[in-house]
Amino acid sequence: MDYNMPFFEEIMQDPQNAIYTAKGWHPIYSINPQAKILIVGQAPGKKVQDTEIMWNDQSGDRLRAWMGISRDTFYNSGDIAVIPMDFYYPGKAKSGDVPPRKEVAEKWHQKMLDIMPNIQITLLIGSYAQKHYLNGPRSTTTTNLVQNYRNFLPEYFPLVHPSPRNNIWLAKNPWFEQEVVPELQKIVQNILKKKNF
Repeated sequence: MDYNMPFFEEIMQDPQNAIYTAKGWHPIYSINPQAKILIVGQAPGKKVQDTEIMWNDQSGDRLRAWMGISRDTFYNSGDIAVIPMDFYYPGKAKSGDVPPRKEVAEKWHQKMLDIMPNIQITLLIGSYAQKHYLNGPRSTTTTNLVQNYRNFLPEYFPLVHPSPRNNIWLAKNPWFEQEVVPELQKIVQNILKKKNF
C-alpha cells in the first residue's frame, strides 16, 4: 500500500472515516496518473483490509484470470488503477458484507478520475459500481448489464463479481466465460500494448 498516494491523508482525516482511522485502518485504493485501466469494485473484504493489498483474495485471482494478466502486471505495472465504491471493509451482514457507503463514491471518485487522464476503460464489478456509473433503470440486473456489455463500450465494461459466492451464477451462465471473458481479455491486451503519450 502506497501511503503517499494522492488524497490518502485527506481520506484518513475525513470525519466520515473517523471510525476506521481510529481502528488504525488505511483506505484501500490505488491511483496512478499513468493508469490505463480502472477497476471499480464494491468495498475491500476483510482479508484485503488486513493485508492492505487490493484484490488479494480468491476474487482477485479470478479477476486477473478474466483479464488475462499476471499479479505483477496488476500490482506493479502502473497500468491498473483500483477505486472501490468504499475505501474500507464495511463489516459483515447476514449475507455477505455490508453495502458500501454511497457518499464515498460521490465525494471522492471524480477527484481521483480527474488525475488519471489516460484511463481507456473502466471495469465495473458488481451492482453497486454499475448503478453508480451506468444510467440505466434501477431494476436492471447485473446479468442483463453483463450480457449487453457491448452497449457500454469503449468507456465501461460491466462484470459480475468474481467472488466464489458467484460460482452458481457462473455455472448457470456459461456464456459469460465462453463469450464475455475472451472479449475482455482482447480489450485489456490491446490497451496494455499501447503507449501513453
